[in-house]
Amino acid sequence: MSDLPPWRSNRPQALVDVLDRVLDTGAVLDGHLILSVAGVDLVHVGLRALVASVDSAARLLAPPAGPGGS
Repeated sequence: MSDLPPWRSNRPQALVDVLDRVLDTGAVLDGHLILSVAGVDLVHVGLRALVASVDSAARLLAPPAGPGGS
């Protein structure tokens, strides 16, 4: 029996299994693109995206429940 977590095993993963895991846990994509000429920045483009299922996004973005809340 291996002590590696399931995502670190050497067995091949089906694309649907990987997609299911990403949608279940969520992933954030973050990127920046800067176009410059002669050291002068002309265009700056930023991207930040959350990839998750609706249930996972609601769970991740919901404020924590207070002491009396559910």
